[in-house]
Amino acid sequence: MSDDEGLGLTVKSAEKRDAGRGIARLSERAIRELGVLSGDTVVIEGTQATVAKVWPGGHDVADGTVRIDADTRANADVKVGQQVRVRKESVAEATAVTLQAPEELGTVDIDHETIETAVKRGLRDRPIRTGEGVRIERLAGSRFVVTDTDPDGTVRVSGSTTVTVSPTTGSDAGESAGDKLRKTVDRATGAGGDDAPQRPETGVTYEDIGGLDEELELVREMIELPLSEPEVFTRLGVDPPKGVLLHGPPGTGKTLIAKAVANEVDATFLTVSGPEIMSKYKGESEEKLREKFEAAAEDAPAIVFFDEIDSIAGKRDDGGDVESRVVGQLLSLMDGLDARGDVIVIGATNRVDSLDPALRRGGRFDREIEIGVPGEAGRREVLDVHTRRMPLAEDVDIDTLAARTHGFVGADLEGLAKEAAMTALRRTRQAGDDLRAVEVTREDFETAMTAVEPSAMREYVAEQPTTDFDDVGGLTAVKEQLEQAVTWPLQYGPLFDAADTTPPTGVLLHGPPGTGKTLLARAIAGESEVNFIQVRGPELLDRYVGESEKAVREVFERARQSAPAIIFFDEIDAIAGDRDGLGGDSGVGDRVVSQLLTELDRLNDTPNLVVLAATNRRESIDGALLRSGRLERSIEVPNPDRATRQAVLDVHTRTMQLADDVDLDVIAASTEGASSADLTSICREASLLAITELTEQYEGATANDHADELEVTAAHFEAAKASVLET
Repeated sequence: MSDDEGLGLTVKSAEKRDAGRGIARLSERAIRELGVLSGDTVVIEGTQATVAKVWPGGHDVADGTVRIDADTRANADVKVGQQVRVRKESVAEATAVTLQAPEELGTVDIDHETIETAVKRGLRDRPIRTGEGVRIERLAGSRFVVTDTDPDGTVRVSGSTTVTVSPTTGSDAGESAGDKLRKTVDRATGAGGDDAPQRPETGVTYEDIGGLDEELELVREMIELPLSEPEVFTRLGVDPPKGVLLHGPPGTGKTLIAKAVANEVDATFLTVSGPEIMSKYKGESEEKLREKFEAAAEDAPAIVFFDEIDSIAGKRDDGGDVESRVVGQLLSLMDGLDARGDVIVIGATNRVDSLDPALRRGGRFDREIEIGVPGEAGRREVLDVHTRRMPLAEDVDIDTLAARTHGFVGADLEGLAKEAAMTALRRTRQAGDDLRAVEVTREDFETAMTAVEPSAMREYVAEQPTTDFDDVGGLTAVKEQLEQAVTWPLQYGPLFDAADTTPPTGVLLHGPPGTGKTLLARAIAGESEVNFIQVRGPELLDRYVGESEKAVREVFERARQSAPAIIFFDEIDAIAGDRDGLGGDSGVGDRVVSQLLTELDRLNDTPNLVVLAATNRRESIDGALLRSGRLERSIEVPNPDRATRQAVLDVHTRTMQLADDVDLDVIAASTEGASSADLTSICREASLLAITELTEQYEGATANDHADELEVTAAHFEAAKASVLET
């Protein structure tokens, strides 16, 4: 193959951090075959030709592919999955470059010189051509169009290049951002005309979606192919898909995916919300729905997007006459969609089970795709998206942030980045520093973490405990068993796979009251650095039929969304007592136990979810819970022996101001039969006695000035023992 012919490659979407940078990431093999080095310029020829800067892709770029962002794809007029030819291009240094500004910048209070400086900085060392659209990340991702370069042809902007930005003319006012960009390109290239169809953009690209690559690929194959290449389905002899249902928790990116696909396939995007459809007049709701589909058919290819579709297409058995008619009309419209696939319906909901079953079959919503809570790698990508325009300080570690944000959905991470930026802005203003030099620091993100609550953990109290095994005195054998049951599956997953075995799904901590079962559960969550969801048995019980079982299901569903996580059932005997001995509860206990058994049996599908339970009445728990595959690991937490009692006392007195006459070994020996909770109470009571003694020596608040004189003596401990152990 000659250099002139170039190399045929398949287009893939860019890495999230590469959006708007004009970069083409190539595999090592492609770089060798093209004879280019990192930083060289290549021409990417699709329907049109554009230029980009070469960067090595490493393992993220497969042979035969090139990763380019949405702007580069638009300049080359190609879609993800299509073929382009890539060849080396010589580039000259630009003396002058002129660009056309987008209309939205005209409403922003930024002086022209600042805009030109930001544009020049954003284009530095970047190859460009006349007629190309370029995104300037420092100006909130605004897209400019190159209208003139000196010299002509492919040029690179350098420090000596004169950059001029001309405003968009007033005649463009009132048009959408997408129309303005297309008209500007047409003016720069001489293309288009008054009759050229204008299709508004959604403004969202594949590079704006992080952590959902697999889900995005499923949506693309269901939507892109029917809209862009319907003849493929004719050749296969099948009708193209008519609808895709996206479901998952709020804020995970369902709407964003729909907008990105519509933008990438250059389709009309019509959003339908429930309130705008529903009407009190008979027949008007159905008419509005028909009008939406008629508008989509007239401006095909089109995507009709029903956000929160459950609000207008709930189960007809549960709704009134209006709701039933709207569902019936929607079913008819979806059945009447043209088999050519020019109109695709996308529905989004976080209550998929409330939809009418007639919608959830082939020929209507052909595929249901769950958009779940992102894992650590997904959160890393989402943070890349939302921090790529942000001036980050050197102490900000995105990987660490991603590891610490369990349960955060995409919207939460966007809120976290925004809150960190506002914290940095507030800090800079209070210090009287130059706002143009503001940087977002690690401390700003730490402050933001306290203000942003993860969506996936709001309905139940979920946390990341700061307690660890250092806060638990003694119980070495119990700690080791807990580590094997909880930490090892998370830490040594490949070893379990190699051994072709599964870790225990559940652990039961049993023993007398006050021995530290709850503290151990919190400590193992802290050691494992996973989410901790504590559920007290009576909280799940409800007098209404079915509500208790529903509460159990929701606990496990929420835990799956915020995994890796530990569900801790405190006092599990309250809801999982022996069914043979239950009576007088109208069967509620029986049904709750059955639901709990069902959920435990499903745990094998979620290896990073562990159930811990605690009880001081092991004999009263239903035997079915204790078999293999459920709460199969049973760990006794006994009353502490002498060594354990001393270890507990060490933990609770390590920050106390103890007198010289205090001997913890003597106290441990004299508290035979005391539980860990008793020892905690003794330490607390001894401290309170010491405080009481000091307040009696000094009058009122003046005692606070003598805090350094506070001392807990052996006499205080003796009095505390007598008070706690005799009651």
